[in-house]
Amino acid sequence: MQNITSLITFVDLLAAAVFAVTGALVASRKQMDIVAFCWLGLVTGIGGGTVRDLLLGLPVFWVREPVYVIVCLLAATAVYFTAHGLRSRYRLLLWVDAIGLALVTVAGTAKGLDAGAGPVVAIVMGVITAALGGIIRDILGHEPSIILRKEIYVTASVVGALAFVAGYGIGIGRAPAMILGFVAALGVRGIAIATGLSLPTYRPRAGRTIDELENLKLRPTVVDKRPEHVSPD
Repeated sequence: MQNITSLITFVDLLAAAVFAVTGALVASRKQMDIVAFCWLGLVTGIGGGTVRDLLLGLPVFWVREPVYVIVCLLAATAVYFTAHGLRSRYRLLLWVDAIGLALVTVAGTAKGLDAGAGPVVAIVMGVITAALGGIIRDILGHEPSIILRKEIYVTASVVGALAFVAGYGIGIGRAPAMILGFVAALGVRGIAIATGLSLPTYRPRAGRTIDELENLKLRPTVVDKRPEHVSPD
């Protein structure tokens, strides 16, 4: 049990650091100062997990263990001094974000299960943990939110959480199930990035033409010929 707890803590820390890097990369694209790098990296790294813990009624993880804050700040600071050497920061952002998505999906789902939640709630916790960090980052960085684009994002998190819960449910063990969930989420998201794959979008029904509207007007009205109810004298 102690080894499993240590594994989850490591994955959670790594996920926070990776998401902090994505927040700092957005700050670099906007040419912000180092304080903005740290702030954007921090809220991206801990945002999803904070909401998860509040929903589960647990002590917020970074309040209990400030090492998460330190890791996020260090990751963001490192990006501040190295981002200028990267050729394509947006492409790197997508792939680092995909890794972060897979990591926090697994960590969030595991946290839900450990809190006594059922499989469905645990999956939702994994998706919330994965999606909210990116949403906060995009809002603060004035970037188009990635979940509102056509490409697959939240779906990848759902697949990863499902794979983790299913693997754990059939008894393959916690660590192999976490690896399975990570690979599933990263695989789906990676394919979407590489190929531009997306789910079918909603297609609204075309409005009626003028001729169709005219036909409706000319259509005879059906008259109700049923005898009226006559009250007895």
